[in-house]
Amino acid sequence: MTDFDLNRSFGFVLHETARLFGKRFDQRAKALGLTRAQIQLLAYLLYHEGINQARLADMLEMEAISLARLIDRMEQAGWVERRPDPKDRRAWLLFVTEKLKPVFAKMVEIGKEVRAEALAGLSPAESEQAMALLLRVRRNLSDKGREDRYSEAAPVLAGAAE
Repeated sequence: MTDFDLNRSFGFVLHETARLFGKRFDQRAKALGLTRAQIQLLAYLLYHEGINQARLADMLEMEAISLARLIDRMEQAGWVERRPDPKDRRAWLLFVTEKLKPVFAKMVEIGKEVRAEALAGLSPAESEQAMALLLRVRRNLSDKGREDRYSEAAPVLAGAAE
């Protein structure tokens, strides 16, 4: 065997932490009747209304066909609507429906609850430092295109994390 300590591996601990954070969010959001993938799609779409499917697929790092299927289900459930793109007859622009607004407020509240649980025992200064360090790590790993994707979504994602 090796003297490698998995619990001291930055990547492993970061991934496990994100997985557990997501799992806890899913447990609390179950009452909303939405999956994490659907919630992520709706959050991005709320901030980027009028975006086309190809650009949204890029932002979410999903295959276009997988996103199309997800949007089909979301449209059937009344969360999303497609409108023809006036500049491209082959493309559709995506918009959220009024049904989302009260649910999004609940999504943000759940995010705040999970964040409070995750940061329990940390001082406000430690919480700020942890966030600053994570942002720096993300920036280090981001290329220009990915960095723009995150900065564009920052207001939505920051609100969900507060």
